[in-house]
Amino acid sequence: MNPPVLHKLHNRSFDEIAIGDSAALERTVTAADLQLFAVLSGDINPQHLDAGFAEATRFHGVIAHGMFGGALISAVLGTRLPGPGTIYLGQTLKFLAPVRIGDVLQVRVSVKAREAESRRLTLDCQCLNQRGERVIEGEAEVIAPLERIEWQAGQLPEVRLSEGGAGLARLLAAVRPLGAIKVAVAHPCDAVSLGAALEARAAGLIEPVLVAPRARLLAVAAEQGWDLAGIAIDDVPHSHAAAARAAALAGQGEVQALMKGSLHTDELMAAVLDAGAGLRTKRRASHCFLMQTPAYPRPFIITDAALNIAPTLEQKADIVRNAIELAQAIGVERPKVAILAAVETVNAQMPATLDAAALCKMADRGQIAGAELDGPLAFDNAVSIAAARIKGIQSGVAGQADVLVVPDLESGNMLAKQLEYLGGAASAGIVLGARVPIVLTSRADGAESRIASCALAVLLAHHYRSTPP
Repeated sequence: MNPPVLHKLHNRSFDEIAIGDSAALERTVTAADLQLFAVLSGDINPQHLDAGFAEATRFHGVIAHGMFGGALISAVLGTRLPGPGTIYLGQTLKFLAPVRIGDVLQVRVSVKAREAESRRLTLDCQCLNQRGERVIEGEAEVIAPLERIEWQAGQLPEVRLSEGGAGLARLLAAVRPLGAIKVAVAHPCDAVSLGAALEARAAGLIEPVLVAPRARLLAVAAEQGWDLAGIAIDDVPHSHAAAARAAALAGQGEVQALMKGSLHTDELMAAVLDAGAGLRTKRRASHCFLMQTPAYPRPFIITDAALNIAPTLEQKADIVRNAIELAQAIGVERPKVAILAAVETVNAQMPATLDAAALCKMADRGQIAGAELDGPLAFDNAVSIAAARIKGIQSGVAGQADVLVVPDLESGNMLAKQLEYLGGAASAGIVLGARVPIVLTSRADGAESRIASCALAVLLAHHYRSTPP
């Protein structure tokens, strides 16, 4: 997240500047700009950072800090007119209209007065948005440099915003008052899966019931130096029996969630979907990744990236419904759902675009409720207001999606892992569509991801008490 690099800066000396001379820069406002400005200035007014808070204000959305525009004016004065060597004396500003994420600002200064003896300049300053509306105006007073300066600019350091664990902290703060839930952990017979259950127990999220061969569990615990005293163990002979027993415990109401151990996902889900377990609902089961990345201003959901390989239109409808339910459970009252494809137009040769259009029409007809849907949307249009505007897309979802619905498992899995490993995203995963939430942990998941996934299970388990799936 860096401004353009000016490889060589030139100023204008006082003698080279005449009344009427002007200079300008253009900048597209991003959510990351506002976050970084808040970090640097300490101005964490939620009007500039929290979409939920801002929606209830008179502006009905996030707006930029007023002095963010002031900083852009300073950039023109310091790099263009007069440029390097300028001494800033004073500035007046009037804020005429809100500046929003995605706005393209033209920031212009023009010389209106000059005083030769002191080399003082008075410059008219204004910021216009992409509609030509004047959003900021004012007047700057500077001392212009006496001599010409030419300076080779270096590369600025790269800046990357990170949640720093704040996302997990907020999630844990929200669910801990709800109390721990009983979770059947199916076949946690390696250090990673058994450790995940113990970490979640230590975090106060779950009371695990370890469903596995007792001897193998005790051997793993002894090898790692872990004490299993006080933890329930349901002794079964092998992984297949563990999956069936865990599902049966959930179906009987003995536990409020399931957690995958060191067995294949297919093995656990087959037991969950077995008619005898009593866990099936009218909806198809699907997986949701809840993700938070430094480049996006809010948590978002990717679905389905783990269970449904090539879902049909009917199955995608259930995938969307499950994601809406998760979004609402985490506090997004009316989530914005982007149906992803490679392009943002309907193309008969691209089935994903046809499905997207059909899903949106289903939402129009009330077959999918509780959210605003749009699609097909390419990924850039779904997460970038600027990209959507450039392509002329008018949408309440584009650039601010809460849910990204992928065409198939392969694209979703690659997207989620790219964001995690290259984009610095934090993630949690959960399966919806059964009568209890199901935590699918991976051997590659870090401790924070495993704990966050269990926190989601707690949130959903309590949600299901009042609103059964």
